[in-house]
Amino acid sequence: MSNRLAVTPQYLLPKRVLTELAGKFANLKAGALTHAVIRKFVAHYGVDMSEAADPRIESYASFNEFFTRPLREGARPVADASFICPVDAAISQFGPIEHDQIFQAKGHSYSTRALVGGDQELAHRFDHGHFATLYLAPKDYHRIHMPCEGRLTRMIYVPGDLFSVNPLTARHVPRLFARNERVVCVFDTAFGPFINVLVGATIVGSVATVWHGVVNPPRTREIREWRYEDKEVVLAKGAEMGRFLLGSTVVMLFPRNVLTFMADWVPTRAVRLGEAMAAGY
Repeated sequence: MSNRLAVTPQYLLPKRVLTELAGKFANLKAGALTHAVIRKFVAHYGVDMSEAADPRIESYASFNEFFTRPLREGARPVADASFICPVDAAISQFGPIEHDQIFQAKGHSYSTRALVGGDQELAHRFDHGHFATLYLAPKDYHRIHMPCEGRLTRMIYVPGDLFSVNPLTARHVPRLFARNERVVCVFDTAFGPFINVLVGATIVGSVATVWHGVVNPPRTREIREWRYEDKEVVLAKGAEMGRFLLGSTVVMLFPRNVLTFMADWVPTRAVRLGEAMAAGY
């Protein structure tokens, strides 16, 4: 079966129903059954529990408690760099934004306007800027942190599809990250505006932020927006800003003439929270 044909069933599957069921199961507190599922997951994906604040599987009442487990103190030192990697992940793509086009995979790109939910004025601030797309695999730590200090100004929930976001799907589903459900977080920083987009996917039960809590569900058909200009929500570099309840992808947007990615940043490379990502101009 070709890779393209392997993706075709995703167009047919009841992705929303599957995601809602997965979310309910992940929150289920079923004692020995929950612990058995966690043990199987740890063994199958090679999760390193020695990095967890509590490595005991029996300490997690639900799968989501395990999946969003905090790291032990000192597990991810923060590099002395202008911008640090905000997650444990694999680099999917990164580089310049060509006017307003973000490269997804060979033959596929999407616009910044589509990504942020149609706000042309917001998208225009990132014309000819830079982006980075980071894929969180099942074994990864699933909390998202800040690449630099920032003051939150807006949060936008954009409804959409729930395709898988693995590398195979990214190569064959057009505009994947601009068609899936997502939460757009907009910050002001010393370097200018910055956007962190938390992209949902099949069986990603929900996305949560530290200032709001769970954003979805509810899953609505309309774009929802929260404004924070009159509030003082400031997050330090390396501070937690959100988490995926089951894994997904982060897309970051930076304006023009702000950063230069590190020389060892190459697609498919595994990166870790806190390591140097880019230097400021």
